[in-house]
Amino acid sequence: MSLTLYRRGGVYHYRGTVGPRGKRKLMRGSCSTANKDIAARQIAEIEANYWKGNFDGPGSVLTFRQAAALYRGAGKPNKFLDVIEAHFKDTLVKDISKGAIQMMAQELYPGCTAASQNRLAITPAQAVINFAAESELCAPIRVPRFKEEQKVKTPATLEWVHAFMAEASDHLGTFALFMYLTGARPSEAIGLQWTNVDLIERTALIRENKVAKERLANLPAPLVAALANLTRVEGRGVFVYKSNDDLDSAWDAAIVRAKIKRLTPHCCRHGFATDLLRKGVDVVTVAWLGGWTNAAQVLKTYGHANKNPKLNELLAGTDLTQNTAENARNLRLVGTS
Repeated sequence: MSLTLYRRGGVYHYRGTVGPRGKRKLMRGSCSTANKDIAARQIAEIEANYWKGNFDGPGSVLTFRQAAALYRGAGKPNKFLDVIEAHFKDTLVKDISKGAIQMMAQELYPGCTAASQNRLAITPAQAVINFAAESELCAPIRVPRFKEEQKVKTPATLEWVHAFMAEASDHLGTFALFMYLTGARPSEAIGLQWTNVDLIERTALIRENKVAKERLANLPAPLVAALANLTRVEGRGVFVYKSNDDLDSAWDAAIVRAKIKRLTPHCCRHGFATDLLRKGVDVVTVAWLGGWTNAAQVLKTYGHANKNPKLNELLAGTDLTQNTAENARNLRLVGTS
């Protein structure tokens, strides 16, 4: 039996089975056209592709559009996929090379940094293909990332946050304190809803935008107090802002009034990691607390060596916290990043 056409709702649909006896596959769908000739051509192509895939393997007919549909259907992250799918469309996955994916990233994001091109284009495209490969529909692929320029990240300190809070509105000041004490990304803090906050249990459920997961963050007492004193605005999140753009001018104005170094909201998250490492918390725990994908990412970004030759005194049992201000500085085992 082959696919047959029928008209319903003004457009043509198809149904039927294709394949050899004993391995026939039931297929149905819409041709999305009222033109019978076009619909007939469509089902002819569907049948031809099925037989080609049956004889030559699924990789001979799998398109990027189909692979993307499988990826979405499995509940995988879909944040950057639409523009990539629009680029490759019905290109066969087997014909998409490493170089083609790199070129796609540069064409879609020509003015972006290498890090952004890697994150917005190369990583999701590779993820789609490799997900299909796990189902043995195509060969896996590994695309070299563009070399990323490592920028020095200046972390906020608790002193900086307190100075900022003194000149910011209650919502904005608590927003900064929340990021510093929980390691939340700015977008995660902006998205925080009161239904995710439990001031009695001192917890906040943070939805991790970058990795599509959740983590339950502890709220230290000063943060609980600050949150408890916030005015709740109907229809808005905890910190009332809708986006980073929505708070930029207020953020910069508070910095100017406080006469402190200009840091971005993300620097509060940097401060969370840097200061925990300085206080001796191991890197695996810091990564878990802050929602980083892995400890290596935290170590690469924040684990800079402090080139102080006197630090080996610690191995001899010397108490470097005593005596001079120089000794106090020697205790900074993790450098500012």
